[in-house]
Amino acid sequence: MFFSNGAHRRYFLSRAFVIAFMLASCALSFGFSRTLAQEGNAIEYAQTLGVSYYSDEELSAGDEYQKTQCKLDILYPKNAENPFATIVWFHGGGLTGGQKYIPSAFKRLKAYQEGRLAIVAVGYRLSPKAPFPSFIEDAAAATAWVIKHVAEFGGDPQGVFVSGGSAGGYLSAMLGSYPKWLNARNSDPKEVAGFLPVSGQMTTHFHVKEILKYPGTQYNPVIDENAPLGGLSSDYPPIFFILGDRKVEWKCRVEENELMAASLRALGAPLVEFSENEGFTHGISGMGDDIKQELLDEIDAFLVKALELRAQQR
Repeated sequence: MFFSNGAHRRYFLSRAFVIAFMLASCALSFGFSRTLAQEGNAIEYAQTLGVSYYSDEELSAGDEYQKTQCKLDILYPKNAENPFATIVWFHGGGLTGGQKYIPSAFKRLKAYQEGRLAIVAVGYRLSPKAPFPSFIEDAAAATAWVIKHVAEFGGDPQGVFVSGGSAGGYLSAMLGSYPKWLNARNSDPKEVAGFLPVSGQMTTHFHVKEILKYPGTQYNPVIDENAPLGGLSSDYPPIFFILGDRKVEWKCRVEENELMAASLRALGAPLVEFSENEGFTHGISGMGDDIKQELLDEIDAFLVKALELRAQQR
């Protein structure tokens, strides 16, 4: 085949572009092991799996279920130039099911793409295998462990956020509302940079009401010591409520989150944000691939604002 000099250059430039595009596409398929370019430096993510967040002494006194279930996975930028923030994630499943996983939406956050964010997925004991309030105790133990140990991976202990979907959102909000849970682990909600409950129940969780034999149905709202709404204060840590569309979300879920957000603002809490996402069902709680860029931008902005507020408080 013959080309003029100009056509010859265009052919090889085009071919080079195609090859580069294919290589870039392949690189993205490697998940956490991929490298990302940032100002000429390569950001490399590593993963540490199956870390127990209870001490050996505590586990020796526990049962086999606690030993196998109470573990976490850490996805972190291993060559970050500066200490990174961390999101601790609790999965959903009605407090009776589900398993730990890294939400794919969080990998699309700007903070993650720039190597400024780690993600921790937590496994916790479920009902009825473990009695109430084991799942809340586990959430507190895992969060306290991350605050204490994240610096060993290059993270900022003062940049730890707590999030979760559905039942996990309930657990995260319970830690923010009631210091006693983290206090029992020699930690405190004020050590958390912010909370991001995703479609969590802010009244007493319907399964907790079943366990404790509350009267009525799951839609009879209860606000007591087992409800995030029952423990609000003017110094509540930064919180970002994320919900689906009230027209198709879990019944009452948007409204009770809205009530908690409005109550915290009225009390004078420093940073309270709320996002209802049109067209999304309760499935938004999984924070999967369908999450829209607009919400990711809101999360990124919240992380920045919460960290700035934290820096002012140091």
